Amino acid sequence: MNFPADTYSAIADVSAAFTPPPATALDDSTLIEAQRTLGEIRRRVDAAAALIAAEIAHRSRRELGYDGLAQRLGARTPQLLVQHVTGASARDARTMVRVGALMTTDDPDRLAIDATPWLKAVAVAVAAGTLSLEAADLIRTGLGTPDDEVTADALAAAAETLVREAASLTVERLAARVRDLRLELDLSRVLERENELRERRYLHLIPQADGMTRLSALLDPESAALVGSAYDAATSPRRGGPRFVDPESVDRAERLLADERTTEQIALDSFVELIRIGGLADGGAILGKRAPAVQLLVTDHDLRAREGVGRIEGQSEAVSIETVERNICAAGVIPILFDGKGQVVNLGREQRLFSRLQHIGLAARDGGCIANCDRPPSWTEAHHIDEWQRDGGATDIADGVLLCRHHHLLVHNNGWRVIRKGAEYFLVPPASIDPEKRPIPAPSRSHTRQRLLAQA
Repeated sequence: MNFPADTYSAIADVSAAFTPPPATALDDSTLIEAQRTLGEIRRRVDAAAALIAAEIAHRSRRELGYDGLAQRLGARTPQLLVQHVTGASARDARTMVRVGALMTTDDPDRLAIDATPWLKAVAVAVAAGTLSLEAADLIRTGLGTPDDEVTADALAAAAETLVREAASLTVERLAARVRDLRLELDLSRVLERENELRERRYLHLIPQADGMTRLSALLDPESAALVGSAYDAATSPRRGGPRFVDPESVDRAERLLADERTTEQIALDSFVELIRIGGLADGGAILGKRAPAVQLLVTDHDLRAREGVGRIEGQSEAVSIETVERNICAAGVIPILFDGKGQVVNLGREQRLFSRLQHIGLAARDGGCIANCDRPPSWTEAHHIDEWQRDGGATDIADGVLLCRHHHLLVHNNGWRVIRKGAEYFLVPPASIDPEKRPIPAPSRSHTRQRLLAQA
């Protein structure tokens, strides 16, 4: 059975009632072809709707006041008017207005493309019905605007590349590709971008009227990698994950499969339990044999030169070399290095991370974060005072100190250093803080150690 040809023309005839024809009797090739044709029709309709939405916005511009089109019709903004007229969501209405503003209109005085010439290829593709509004808006927002580092010509070339590739990419993959291209244009700002994302993170506990509490959170890529790994470890057997050959792991997987809780409930209960025991669960009771781990991918050249970027496996956002170095210090992160030929190299010495017993020793010696901080040992990470990978720092207690996450970030991302003189440790500020870089004592907070030294 063929898809009725008059269906396509009937779609545009809004004066008559419309009922889509049944699709169950279509063969596979006809089914796919009908979907492809309807997709192109939708893009064309969306392009026209976006152009109309942009004109509504122009006729409702702020300087017209209450004489503006939207205001005269009782809508506070043109986006709300578009939403009301089309039945679209607020997000889709805003997208229509934004993308429509990129496209050519009959009035050359109002061509937004004159203000954003680097997006000309995007506007042309939308007008031709080959690029969806959502894809166009992703490219527009992801590429941003020219600045001292990235020229309009460079953005235009990136936009043309993205328009060519968009047809073969899902929206999610296109979003990642946009970020990658923008990153390639401006590698010097990866740390700034990373910090911007980190600043947006949050976790909210919202009490509900029925006594429940809603958890709402936004995770930066680094946090999402660790949380995602824990989620996978706790729930993978329920979500079609691997079945283990180890008898103990098989038994746990079978219990999890037979558990009456939903996968989402298992995930939440595991999260709560991790919080309760401080993330130090052992024996496979919570996450099984697969402990949370984050893999960092970085080239050997970038790590040694301290420039370029790294990647967290499973995350589309790049991370700075400073963050790569900081995570190399911390337990649960595995750096994977690539040489100039793309081969994986230097997967680690026999012992890169401080062992559990060494952590106990560091905790006993330092008593918590050494940076004049009140964080106890359970809130700290072990830091190699000589960068383990670049400087050949040993995984020995004498070459390690405890730092809370805040001060660990400060050391790696803000140019601070930790040095050792004999058995004592000092923080060395960057020149921007102290041009002379005078060491600041970082005394142990361990009362037992202090008593021992007093008795010596």
